[in-house]
Amino acid sequence: MRVTKFEHAALRIDLEGRSLLIDPGSFTLPLENLGTVVAVVVTHEHPDHWTSDHLDRIRKAIPDVPIYGPEGVANAAPAYDVIVVAPGDTVTVEPFTLTFFGGTHAVIHESIPTIDNVGVLVNDDFYYPGDSYTVPKGVEVGLLAAPVGAPWLKIGDAMDFVIAVGPRRAFGTHDMTLSVAGLAMHRARLQWATEQGGGEFVTLDPGQSTDI
Repeated sequence: MRVTKFEHAALRIDLEGRSLLIDPGSFTLPLENLGTVVAVVVTHEHPDHWTSDHLDRIRKAIPDVPIYGPEGVANAAPAYDVIVVAPGDTVTVEPFTLTFFGGTHAVIHESIPTIDNVGVLVNDDFYYPGDSYTVPKGVEVGLLAAPVGAPWLKIGDAMDFVIAVGPRRAFGTHDMTLSVAGLAMHRARLQWATEQGGGEFVTLDPGQSTDI
């Protein structure tokens, strides 16, 4: 599999000439080469993880492409017939098998209601938790997309999350709220955390890819 990072939380996974898109949101530039997309995953309803412009563009290229997300996404985007998934669910859209974890978004502040969020494990190898620190128990993660900056994120908690997952490799995502200096500092912290389990941290900027 090839994993490509785009701006903020948007990710593309390519395998056998087909593609999976995850969280194309408001901080993400329009995505290109959409003809191979077989599924879209939206981890939660916040606009930095999906927009109608992105979904319209994807559906124009592939009218029947399935969109998966938790109930909160289905409620927020009723025009797109989102297929509701919950923690523990597994779906297959060849050549991808998607297993979902979690259930709730990380707490931003007690005054802000908690919403649905799912993490997604792709082909038992690549894991992205959405906006959460949910650890996929019993899974040996080959590549982890670890959130590195957010209103809900404290870097020490993000480091503990990476250590708990113990991936063979990791890279930082969810990063558009950080300055250049802040991004470099937080990446260094996650690199340290990845190395505690013998893993390797990979630096990916928008448009860059890594293979599993």
